[in-house]
Amino acid sequence: MTQPKAYRAAILHSLGDPARVGLEASHAYYPDGVLVVADGHVRDIGPAEEVLARQPADIELVRFEHKLITSGFVDTHIHFPQTEMIASYGEQLLDWLNNYTFPEERKFADPDHARRVAGLFLDELLRNGTTTAMVFGTVHKAAVDAFFSESDQRNMRMIAGKVLMDRHAPDYLLDTPESGYADSKELIERWHNQGRQLYAVTPRFAPTSTPEQLTLAGRLLAEYDDVYMQTHLSENRKEIEWVAELFPEQNGYLDVYDHFGLLGERSIFAHAVHLDDHECERLHGTGSGVSFCATSNLFLGSGLFNLARFERHGVNVSLGTDVGAGTSFSLLQTMNEAYKVLQLQQQKLHPLKAFYLATLGGPRACGWRIASVIWRSARRRISWCWTCTPHP
Repeated sequence: MTQPKAYRAAILHSLGDPARVGLEASHAYYPDGVLVVADGHVRDIGPAEEVLARQPADIELVRFEHKLITSGFVDTHIHFPQTEMIASYGEQLLDWLNNYTFPEERKFADPDHARRVAGLFLDELLRNGTTTAMVFGTVHKAAVDAFFSESDQRNMRMIAGKVLMDRHAPDYLLDTPESGYADSKELIERWHNQGRQLYAVTPRFAPTSTPEQLTLAGRLLAEYDDVYMQTHLSENRKEIEWVAELFPEQNGYLDVYDHFGLLGERSIFAHAVHLDDHECERLHGTGSGVSFCATSNLFLGSGLFNLARFERHGVNVSLGTDVGAGTSFSLLQTMNEAYKVLQLQQQKLHPLKAFYLATLGGPRACGWRIASVIWRSARRRISWCWTCTPHP
């Protein structure tokens, strides 16, 4: 066991959703606080005088004057291959994919290119205080392998996966149901629970996967009961109309994923802008979470996320930057845009609620069990990552 180390500054961390527990019970704030860390885990936290009285007199103490220590941000929707095409302008979702995204993702057939961009991407996350993220790769197995390798070297908590996409995209980006299943299985065996790395089965969205591929995505979730699932849901109205044409036998967009067994406590659905009450009820009933991607939804003109509706139905909500349609890696900037999205709907976003969505909201949306300041999943202990940001 390594010797504990103490950090002294103002400290803020989230304890619960203000909408469920109230503002006062939703957080802990210590104007003069101490955080004690040993062996990569938080050992103690609280007012400086109380915490230091419990420590050895010779404990190493690092002071951060006029700084705020917070838990690391958790970004539940972001695309690492879109790092260098961030904020490509002038299109809505479907044209944006065809004109910008697919040509950019073609480059990731080259593992060296994927490794370079992955390093840039991960360093940019850390620079913005994000220590955990749920990440889309490309269709290329080698690119995802390179991404996990770079993340593992940095000891970051990444939940990532190879995109499954066997139709309605350029030929150079298509896999098959069988190859997508096999590649995903190989990546799961290699990377899931390797260090701090976790795997997410990743169908891009319903229109780019055949029923056969979605069936095999559901099989992967059944075969590996602790892997995650990430995809897009009801981002754009034309997209929703397209899904209805492709899956006429299903009762709406969410029902497509439900039919193939993709809902569950470890499933994150990005955007979810245009949902009805029945779909929200189903998300809550299955423990599925959603990612509120405010900057992306505004930049692509997709629509306004209705947070109050999700709160009424008890759905776990988190925040996603959605780079590269999102215009910033910063979850602080995403909170800023989320505030505006809700103001346009006569809803108020309290700063403590925004902070919850960017920190504790992510683990809750991913189905992680939480006790005190230690995150616990069903099988393992997960310590908080902490970062220093300027004191307001």
